[in-house]
Amino acid sequence: MKPPVGAHVVDARTGRIGIVMGHEGPYVQLRPYGGGREWDADPGAVRCATPAERLRASTAYVNARSRGELT
Repeated sequence: MKPPVGAHVVDARTGRIGIVMGHEGPYVQLRPYGGGREWDADPGAVRCATPAERLRASTAYVNARSRGELT
């Protein structure tokens, strides 16, 4: 099953949390939480992010932004 657009998922191959932006061919297109460059993931290697994982991604983004690490 392909996750719906807008879902927060974990790419099990990289451990990264992403937001589903679409489906292209056999891949799920993910974008990092807070924006950035999309990457393609195997639909069989993604799973829904837990609330704790979503909170961790959000906190990491806010902290990086406050340190000026994001442009």
